[in-house]
Amino acid sequence: MDVEVERVVPLRFADGAPVRAASAIGRFGDGWLVAQDDGTHAAWLRTGPAGPATPVRLLPPVEGHDDFFEADGTKVLKPDLESAVHVPDGQDGPWLLLLGSGSSPARTRAALARAVGEAVTVTAVELGPLYDRVAHVLRVERDLLNLEGACVVGDVLRWFHRGAPAAGDPTASVDLDLASVLAALAGRAAVTAVDVRGRRAYDLGDVEGVGLAVTDAVALGDGRVLVSAAAEDTPDPRDDGPVVGSALAVLDADGAVLAETPLPHVDGCVPKVEGMALVRCDGGRARVLATLDADDPATPSLAVTLGVRW
Repeated sequence: MDVEVERVVPLRFADGAPVRAASAIGRFGDGWLVAQDDGTHAAWLRTGPAGPATPVRLLPPVEGHDDFFEADGTKVLKPDLESAVHVPDGQDGPWLLLLGSGSSPARTRAALARAVGEAVTVTAVELGPLYDRVAHVLRVERDLLNLEGACVVGDVLRWFHRGAPAAGDPTASVDLDLASVLAALAGRAAVTAVDVRGRRAYDLGDVEGVGLAVTDAVALGDGRVLVSAAAEDTPDPRDDGPVVGSALAVLDADGAVLAETPLPHVDGCVPKVEGMALVRCDGGRARVLATLDADDPATPSLAVTLGVRW
């Protein structure tokens, strides 16, 4: 397996403000939607990654705030949208479902978004009881839940918990029955009725003794899933730490690693891929649009085009 960095673009809004904390990305209308995990607005890249982004409100303000920072004490309120995955509708095309990471009550909301031309429709949904069930099946303490990637595999939504392998919390996933998820999102069924099953733990190896943990996932077809992983040196999955290495891996339908390769440095640094979207896939080749978070509110996140072969 090998990966090539084809293009690197800093993300900015039309007024020059940086797109911060780019945590998830998905195809949206005629472009791409990038979630900012420390804000209630996403960035719509209608003219490609190099063009200026348009803000799209995903969630209402939280206690009067739309942006959340550690410096002013509002970080605990952030929605922390970490996953973006297309879910079918059957009428006007798929919705882009954006999901919070789940480690606090502020992070258990989802946003369903769709664009038709310039018209954007967004619905916010509270999924707290579902996160409780997911934590139980994962065997993770509720406040240590860190769901960072999701993709549709057949008739299930596979949801990945990053965890902290160095702290004894393995990176893992669960499967949610997709039909029951869609029913709950549409209000046709209770959130507690969603079937959660199929816990899988993954061993992606380590870098300098720090375990690699899944940060996002995209479905490749035939049950295969491409995951990004980071070796983040922290004893607590709630806290950031230095990223000493990163990788991409292809998993089979049962979660076994089919291929894996380290990610090359980007701008001289170890990249931590926060979000991935599939541009195209043909056999053993794919082009992926990934987002990298600089962990600095004054520095724009990066959109990185990756050529992947396995």
